[in-house]
Amino acid sequence: MRQACEVCGLDLSAQDAGDGPAVFVIFFLGLIVVGLAALVEIRYSPPIWIHLMLWTPLILGGAIMMLRPLKAGLIALQYRHHLLVVPPPSWD
Repeated sequence: MRQACEVCGLDLSAQDAGDGPAVFVIFFLGLIVVGLAALVEIRYSPPIWIHLMLWTPLILGGAIMMLRPLKAGLIALQYRHHLLVVPPPSWD
């Protein structure tokens, strides 16, 4: 993550997307893959190795492709709601 936007110079050092993007990827991708796997199992009843060959690339590729846009979306929401504020230093 860059410390500042290259275009406008916005300070991004306070951004904290945390585990949010990963959780959303797990939920969205899980919903899609489980639904499709159940549909394939009900219609065709393939052996387990077919399921592994079908869903492993979809899960890995989908997770890689979805993570970056979801992280950017959460950072954009933080910016929109004025949550990208650097906290004051603690004097403890």
